[in-house]
Amino acid sequence: MKADNEQRMGLLYGMGAYGMWGLVPLFWPLLKPADAVEILAHRMVWSLAVVGIALLALRRWGWLRPLLRDRRRLGLIAVAATVITVNWGVYIWAVNAGQVVAASLGYFINPLVTIAMGVLLLKERLRPAQWTAVGIGFAAVLVLTVGYGRPPWISLVLAFTFAVYGLIKKKTNIGGLESLAAETAVQFLPALAYLLWLGSRGAADFGAHGAGHAALLAATGIVTAVPLICFGAAAIRVPLSTLGLLQYLAPVFQFLLGVLYFHEAMPAERWAGFSLVWLALTILTWDALRNARRVRAEAARLAAEARAAAAADSPPEAPAAPETAPGRRPEPAA
Repeated sequence: MKADNEQRMGLLYGMGAYGMWGLVPLFWPLLKPADAVEILAHRMVWSLAVVGIALLALRRWGWLRPLLRDRRRLGLIAVAATVITVNWGVYIWAVNAGQVVAASLGYFINPLVTIAMGVLLLKERLRPAQWTAVGIGFAAVLVLTVGYGRPPWISLVLAFTFAVYGLIKKKTNIGGLESLAAETAVQFLPALAYLLWLGSRGAADFGAHGAGHAALLAATGIVTAVPLICFGAAAIRVPLSTLGLLQYLAPVFQFLLGVLYFHEAMPAERWAGFSLVWLALTILTWDALRNARRVRAEAARLAAEARAAAAADSPPEAPAAPETAPGRRPEPAA
């Protein structure tokens, strides 16, 4: 029962995280004229402030000392912080440069990249449908490369960085709030130094465009912390395959925003590439659901066989003594 509740909570956390990420392209344009690097630096600084306040309120500091003694986990945290910094920076730049559709493609192909990483890094064996999906995804990248006239580097960088980030989060196995605190602590000093340098040159946008703009830059901490905390909480509660299914929510919202709200161009070759990606994801989802049903059926069969074997091995009950008529002594056995 406890495991079911944990998975249910993980599912809700995951839906919340990916739903918020799907709508975040509406937020970054509000921070102009600040450029992507300055926005990124504010995001790092204010995120640590937000999670620090949350940890103080909850009095959750017991994780810190064991983490500081574990060099392996500290190294993983540093790598995670570096990878997510690249992901954040490219995403902010892409949205504010009118490349929301390209950014959405990165998160569409992320499950395919995660599977490819499983084969290359973890030596996992793929089922035929998974190989088919990966092959179609590779073909989609080729089609989009021809359509763009260059490899879709925004999409590929976002897909690979977030796949690596998800893998590291799984290995560190730290709560969402604690993990984000550790990662933003790694980012904090370089980001703060950059902002101070901008201010010393008179090139900082913080405070130069009114209190409202400054408040929005400070709100990057909340916009960053809340979905990442939810994602971290989901990553340690549900299987990676479930996260792969949930993360379709974010690119769907982003794609719709890019086409319907930001009115980005979608020429025929781009539709063709996206259609191939969606076909690959459909095959991948169908295979995952079919395999999950097969695993559940096999588990039920093994459980039934175990119960039958246990019943067969149990000693038979002793036969009841024969009843005798009242007042009559039982006859001795021959």
